[in-house]
Amino acid sequence: MLLIGLTGSIATGKSTVSALLSAPPYSLPVIDADLLAREVVEPGTAGYKAIVSYFGPSTPDLLVPPATNNNSMPENGPTGRGRPLNRPALGRRVFGDSAAAKRDRAALNAIVHPAVRRAMLGAAARAYAAGHRAAVLDVPLLFESALDRFCGTVLVVAVRDPDTQMRRLRARDPHLSADDAANRVRSQGDLRNKARRAEVRGGARGLVVWNDAGRDELAAEVRRAMEVIDAASPRWWSMVLWLCPPAAVVVGLWNFWMNVRINRRWAEVELRERAKL
Repeated sequence: MLLIGLTGSIATGKSTVSALLSAPPYSLPVIDADLLAREVVEPGTAGYKAIVSYFGPSTPDLLVPPATNNNSMPENGPTGRGRPLNRPALGRRVFGDSAAAKRDRAALNAIVHPAVRRAMLGAAARAYAAGHRAAVLDVPLLFESALDRFCGTVLVVAVRDPDTQMRRLRARDPHLSADDAANRVRSQGDLRNKARRAEVRGGARGLVVWNDAGRDELAAEVRRAMEVIDAASPRWWSMVLWLCPPAAVVVGLWNFWMNVRINRRWAEVELRERAKL
């Protein structure tokens, strides 16, 4: 089964691309890291307890209030396992460039990422068992979390003009100030750098889906990318790998090794570019 890594940055249209890939004519299962990240920190989970333990003492508004509007909410929350996390309050702790924000973001990632990876592995195994020829791994921080090493191809959804990204973000989330929006964009890494990193992979291994215009143009970009991917990984090959699991394991290991080599070359390129500064 081909694992397609889908990434980008906030307000670039990655969710729209994910929706297009999950619908006909592609009908691919989507493993959504953001959705899984929410599930693994639901009240009562180990992730929830770890977050409350770390952030609770210094974040009084970490949990939603026990009562909202005029409706009473039990102290333990609607599930009886604890009040849900107050995500805006948690976001204020972890988004930004300050040393404290970076430290808190690293602590949050150390709690959430391992649990999400386990959930992703289970979802990928179920997609393979169901006979899907490909699955989409939708991860905003695909490169940063090194999950690109497991992907046969990577799609980066990008915009050429940074102002377009900021305008879309503030239109989608009008409660964000200009500084808050900028912090959220910066926290997900340089979008242009992600696009370059995809292109460095070469051929069908790395493609950029540009989203500077409307939905029709974006759909055409997705169609172009999928034509390249289908040519490199035809359906008959996917069927062979499904019918012969040992072959699928060998191909998966070979892809992993190739991606490790690609990432090493990318690290060397970055090192040379920094040396020029």
